[in-house]
Amino acid sequence: MTDTLYPDFDVLLVDDEPAWTGSLALSLESCAGINRIVPCNDSREVSAILERGTVGVVLLDLTMPHLSGEDLLELIAERHPEICTIVLSGLDQIETVVRCMQRGAFDYFVKTDEEDRIVAGVLRAVRMQELQRDHREMASRLSAPAVRHPEVFADIVTKDPAMHALFSYVEAVAHSPQPLLITGETGVGKELFARAAHRLSGCKGKLVTVNVAGLDDTVFADTLFGHLRGAFTGAEQARRGMVEEAAGGTLFLDEIGDLSIPSQVKLLRLLQEGEYFPLGADLPKRLKARVIVATHHDLASREAAGTFRRDLFYRLRTHHVQVPPLRERKGDLPLLLDHFLAQAAHELGKKKPTPPRELPQLLSVYNFPGNVRELKAMVYDAVSLHRDRVLSMDSFAKVLERREGGAVPPAASERQNPFAGFDELPTFSDAAAFLVQEALHRAKGNQTLAARLLGISQPALNKRLKQLRS
Repeated sequence: MTDTLYPDFDVLLVDDEPAWTGSLALSLESCAGINRIVPCNDSREVSAILERGTVGVVLLDLTMPHLSGEDLLELIAERHPEICTIVLSGLDQIETVVRCMQRGAFDYFVKTDEEDRIVAGVLRAVRMQELQRDHREMASRLSAPAVRHPEVFADIVTKDPAMHALFSYVEAVAHSPQPLLITGETGVGKELFARAAHRLSGCKGKLVTVNVAGLDDTVFADTLFGHLRGAFTGAEQARRGMVEEAAGGTLFLDEIGDLSIPSQVKLLRLLQEGEYFPLGADLPKRLKARVIVATHHDLASREAAGTFRRDLFYRLRTHHVQVPPLRERKGDLPLLLDHFLAQAAHELGKKKPTPPRELPQLLSVYNFPGNVRELKAMVYDAVSLHRDRVLSMDSFAKVLERREGGAVPPAASERQNPFAGFDELPTFSDAAAFLVQEALHRAKGNQTLAARLLGISQPALNKRLKQLRS
């Protein structure tokens, strides 16, 4: 999209030669996608332009009438130290270079340098400014605990403090052009965070979602970058890739941990260089979308094992959101249960049923390996079978009984023997008493739930309790 401005601040070109500023502006736009450029051919106007507060990077000629480049360099360093200033001069003298760097220049180039070197230097300054602005914004947002735009997170039902801290973090990094990595187990709601980040970003374009799991290298490249007509056998028409579809918006790549190494290389180039080649093309296109990626894999472990590139891993985790599993925020169970009951009843054309008082307690003893998605499926199944005013707990209890192994956290590969570390083993009666006490504790004194946890009938539990009291 040609109307997309990049970066989020002005790049000021100061030179008394209009032909030079015009040529440099064209190079920056064609080679780096930098099109928010303000040319200035009179050094006396620089101070007024800087006072607007919109300039982030200045490219400054040294030899100019009225105010010299060195005078302006000192002025910028004194009054606007947050601005990155790059000196562009016709002088290739080491003394001049040293003097400019001492006075606060970010970089120094000779005008006869190759165009690619100058453009790369400007990109470094732009990215430095972006990182500094991100840091200031995050520091400001994280020091204020309240979420400014709670409506954006309305689809994420929670009262958990850790989740609200993530909301504040997403608000802080939403405007950053750097990638956002969202990690968490399957079913925790990673795509909901991606949608929230897109809405907060202010991007005028759309959110384009691509699940990259199972895509081989050729299909990955074609899906993301598109192709020209005749690029390969069967390519009878040119096709826009998802990167171009997301221009001016957000590109969300889900299941990024499943990418092959060749596809990882292509993604790294897209993020590092900000450009890509459609299949069959000789000229690159510019990336004009914010990139958000998500995975349920532990990328640090994959990087250590050599199945995920280290450079891509560190490039992706500039901003990182780790969404906690449902078992770590069980205080949200009553809220989620009520939310999904209302949602399921509406979609199934039924009146919202009343959940039994014991249902949240029953669910609280389960570890939900499928997280929020699994709870939603449970509720929809129960509501579809519902006939009476009060919701039956039978379907929930059957699921929990069928999935005994699901009560073990995913990190645990097998159930551990709880008595393995005991020097002196308890007697059967003592072990039974400990089990009964723990079951009652987890069930918050509810004997029906405690009996379910122990896998015995309620009369059998009552008999045990009588024996303990005697």
